[in-house]
Amino acid sequence: MSIPKQRRNSPEGPGSVPHPAQEGERRQGFRAVGIAVSKLVTPIISKRGGGVLVRIKAHWATIIGDEWAAMSWPSALGRDGVLKLRTAPAAALELQHRAPLLIDRINLFFGRAVVNRLVLVQGPLPADSPATGPEPRPLTPNEVERLDAQLAEIADPELRAALVRLGKVLIRQH
Repeated sequence: MSIPKQRRNSPEGPGSVPHPAQEGERRQGFRAVGIAVSKLVTPIISKRGGGVLVRIKAHWATIIGDEWAAMSWPSALGRDGVLKLRTAPAAALELQHRAPLLIDRINLFFGRAVVNRLVLVQGPLPADSPATGPEPRPLTPNEVERLDAQLAEIADPELRAALVRLGKVLIRQH
């Protein structure tokens, strides 16, 4: 097997694949934009806390508990690990005293040190999201009887209750 002439004489040596366009030359056709977009977006995302802040906001009630989540909201996360929390004025003092506990809970959730310090900013919290739709319709007595008959053989009460909830949702959809 012989090496084609263009590979044999390429500057990289025998057996190397020649580049279709050298540096500085423009190539025709499609180019990957992932690297270019990454270079543009990374500084913006890191300035605003990156994906960590998004995850903190998405799981805020899970991380610190429903009671404290109702009185606070993460607004920014700096590169130095400072989390700005918007708090209801009535809860600011209590949150300040519990700051080490909140920091521990956040870092435990991520499994690494994400937050080093909390900065509390008193002010209005973001409004709760409105309900997504109307109340679900109640099941007819006939639908309830049919569902109970199908689940009569389930002995475990927790499993039965979960299946009843699932069944009600599925019946309402059809």
